[in-house]
Amino acid sequence: MLRARRLALTLTLLLSGTSLAAAQQCGGDFSQFLDGVRAEALAKGLSPAAVDTALASMRLDPKVLAADRAQGVFAQDWQQFATRMVNSYRLTQGKANLQKYADVLARVEAETGVPGPVIAAFWGLETDYGAVLGNFDTLAALATLSHDCRRPELFRPHLIGAIEIVDRGYLTPSEMKGAWAGEIGQTQLLPAEYIAFGTDGDGNGRVDLRKDAADVLVTTGKYIQSLGWRGGEPWLEAVRVPADFPWDRAALVNKEPRSSFASLGVAKADGSPLPADGLPAALILPMGRGGPAFLAYPNFDIYLKWNKSLVYSLTAAYFSTRLAGAPPIDMGNPQPGLDLDQTKRLQQRLVELGHDVGGVDGILGEKTRSAVRREQQRLGLPADGWPTRDLLSAL
Repeated sequence: MLRARRLALTLTLLLSGTSLAAAQQCGGDFSQFLDGVRAEALAKGLSPAAVDTALASMRLDPKVLAADRAQGVFAQDWQQFATRMVNSYRLTQGKANLQKYADVLARVEAETGVPGPVIAAFWGLETDYGAVLGNFDTLAALATLSHDCRRPELFRPHLIGAIEIVDRGYLTPSEMKGAWAGEIGQTQLLPAEYIAFGTDGDGNGRVDLRKDAADVLVTTGKYIQSLGWRGGEPWLEAVRVPADFPWDRAALVNKEPRSSFASLGVAKADGSPLPADGLPAALILPMGRGGPAFLAYPNFDIYLKWNKSLVYSLTAAYFSTRLAGAPPIDMGNPQPGLDLDQTKRLQQRLVELGHDVGGVDGILGEKTRSAVRREQQRLGLPADGWPTRDLLSAL
């Protein structure tokens, strides 16, 4: 599972030490482009031998550009995506790996506050615990995406980071294979993240995030900690919501104390009362008021920093709760949603009505959901943010 929708621009630029002006160099003659990359890498202090070795593997890969233009996986609804991704194989293997690496994961949690099930869920979703690492040449992929003028400011720092991985002796260019967007290793970190957080978890003198599980787990824990993880706190909890709930308050951007939701009749999934405390939470209804419901706590924001897609982030957080012992979620009886073309039609109509939906892409993101809620309120419908065919027809 790729993380190309996670655009950690500010972080990566800071980690790489690359100026925004340099990061925006793109297009034109590819040889001249590589000359600029070489000059930037040498100015950073990387060795000429490592730089030239890495440059020899850089080329333009049309398959990378095709993949970048064809990201449709997050157009699935949450039930489709979560049911497919949180399957019996990943649950079984995840629990087995939690036992196998219990000592390493306990050390990681003691140092970072990040629980083992959180790391294991990303590990499973990204590469099936190291079984599917990707076969794109990382240096070629990042050179292609940096040369392309669509998002060079994201990929240029990681291209320099990939050269530094070679310079440090962590991986050779031929070993550096992964996803089409430049992610490497069993949890698919980008090269600047590899450099910043890469840790030799077993003391063998090398940070290998492709083959060394201890390195993977320690490094991933440190990376998640850097995103702001709050140790000892929950991240997601399945809940029951009463039929008379004010649905417009069910929004990711609406943070309220848990006591507020308890006072409105929201209860735990088993029907027991919520703690009436001040822990901030947001009520998420991924399939509308007829489907499953979750309270998302501050740590859920970390999942959105890992991947901006709500469908992916909610799946990863739910998977983490399952690995931590939570039962399967009751999917409820949601109203049928829209397919990709219908969602695009809806988004286009919302744009015509003056809403910012973040792009007509067929993906039901938070901006589209927010616009849907506003139109539902205008039409006198329950404002749960879930677009249906009836809503599309009404608009």
